[in-house]
Amino acid sequence: MAGHVVLLVEDESSLMDLMRSYYIKEGYTVLEARDGFHALDLFEKNKVDLVVLDIMLEQSDGWTVCRDIRKTSRVPILMLTARNQESDKLFGFELGADDYMTKPFSLKELMARSRALVKRAGFNQDDALVAIGRLTIDRRAHKVFIDDQDVVLTPKEYDLLLHFVNHAGIALSREQLLVHVWGYEYFGDLRTVDTHVKRLRQKLGHPGYIETVFGVGYRFEVT
Repeated sequence: MAGHVVLLVEDESSLMDLMRSYYIKEGYTVLEARDGFHALDLFEKNKVDLVVLDIMLEQSDGWTVCRDIRKTSRVPILMLTARNQESDKLFGFELGADDYMTKPFSLKELMARSRALVKRAGFNQDDALVAIGRLTIDRRAHKVFIDDQDVVLTPKEYDLLLHFVNHAGIALSREQLLVHVWGYEYFGDLRTVDTHVKRLRQKLGHPGYIETVFGVGYRFEVT
């Protein structure tokens, strides 16, 4: 596992110390954050292979950090919580978390799950280009190309496309898209989503990428 970088986001000092020691022992490079703002700053400035993220944080909670990371990245996210409630787990998975552990937990199990997530993802931040058929997305430059031709998108259209790509093959409701793309503070009309999807389809020139799922919303298909 040498060479992989894990970002630990935990405000409980004793648990942070234990996890740090265990990950270092397993050959990881460890980055540490005690709050959400610092976590996002570290994530943006470093190549990270795995995020271990506590939900209950000061300043910016784990839900927000998870949502913000998922706007630009598919890095594996393992969430930690002291609450053993199914609703929390389901909400975390909806935001894009890959796994979930309830405190207290075994460090051996944490490591086993971490190895599985990194292996499954085969994640490499150097691979910033996402190629899907005729479509290419440069996640670092925030640019989109069709057959090497630049496609000019508004910031919100880009965010919407990236969210679709990060959840390819999954049917997403309009409500989910409003929450994850427009943010929790947005209380607008659901038709806003339909309008942006229509424009995005027109600009991509390939309506088959974004399929309408009747009674649900939309799904991005890799064609």
